[in-house]
Amino acid sequence: MNNTALLGLLAETSIHAGAGQMAGVIDLPIQREAHTAWPVVYGSAVKGALRALAEEHNAPWRIPVFGPETANASDHAGALLVSDARLLLLPVRSLTSHFKWVTCPALLKRLGADAERLGLPAFDLGAIPEVPNSNTAVLPASKASALYLEEFRFDAGTTDLNAIIAVLAPLMGRADAVSALQAQLVLVHDDRFNHLAQFATPVNAHVCLDNRTKTVKPGALWYEESLPPDTLLYVALHAQAARADGANMTAVDVINHITRDLFARPYLQLGGNETVGMGWCKVTIRRTEG
Repeated sequence: MNNTALLGLLAETSIHAGAGQMAGVIDLPIQREAHTAWPVVYGSAVKGALRALAEEHNAPWRIPVFGPETANASDHAGALLVSDARLLLLPVRSLTSHFKWVTCPALLKRLGADAERLGLPAFDLGAIPEVPNSNTAVLPASKASALYLEEFRFDAGTTDLNAIIAVLAPLMGRADAVSALQAQLVLVHDDRFNHLAQFATPVNAHVCLDNRTKTVKPGALWYEESLPPDTLLYVALHAQAARADGANMTAVDVINHITRDLFARPYLQLGGNETVGMGWCKVTIRRTEG
C-alpha cells in the first residue's frame, strides 16, 4: 500500500508524555499501555505534535489532513490516521559497560505485525530468537559470560541478530546505527523486559522556588518520570482521501504531505516541557513508494 508509512522516532532528549494522573509516589508518570505497562505516547499526542509542526510551517493542507479546529470538529474528520508511538528499544544502564538498547521478542513480533499490516517491504526480521528464561540475555556478540543491567545479572548468550539489526538500524536516523546496535543491542525475556520497562525509566525530583527569597517553597516538591534519550519508538500512519468539502486530495496526496513536505528538518517534539528542551526526536520515514 502506498498510502501508509512508518515513522521511526529516536529520542535525542528526554520525553515526558504525561499520563495526567498520579501513580504511587510518582506525581507525574509517563503514559503506559494498560495491558503491558510498557511506555507509550498515545496517538492523540503524536497527531497533535504533527499538527503543531504543520501549523508552524503554515502548511495550506493541514486542515484537510488533520481535521478542523476543535470548535468546528463536527465539520469533517481528518484524513490521517495516527497510531500510538510504540516502544521498540529501551536504553538501560549497564553496570559493566556502555548502556544497552534492550528489547524483547514480543516487541519485535509486534513491529513485524504492524509493518505487515501497513504493507511495508524490507521488514524481514528473520527467526526472532527465543530467550529461554529471565536470567538470560541474547547479544549479537559478546566476549563476557555475564551481563549486568540495572540490578540484574544475566547469562550472556550470542546469536546472529543481523536480520533484526538490518530492520532496526534504518529507523534510528544514525549513520553509525548498524555498528552501534552490534555493540549495544540486547534481547531479554518478555517478563524481564516488563520489569525493566516499569522500573528502569528515570524519575527526577523537581522543586518550585520562591522568586523573592530564591528558596524552595514549602511543600513544592514533585517527582516526574520520563523516557530517556536514545529511546526508539515508532508510529504507524495510514492515510485516507480528504473528507473536507472541496478538498481534492487523495490518500496518496495526504501521506505525501507528511512524508515529503512536513519534515524539511527531520525532527519532531513530543510531550511536554518543550521550553526546557524535552521531547526532541530524530525522525526517519519508511514507506512504499508508488
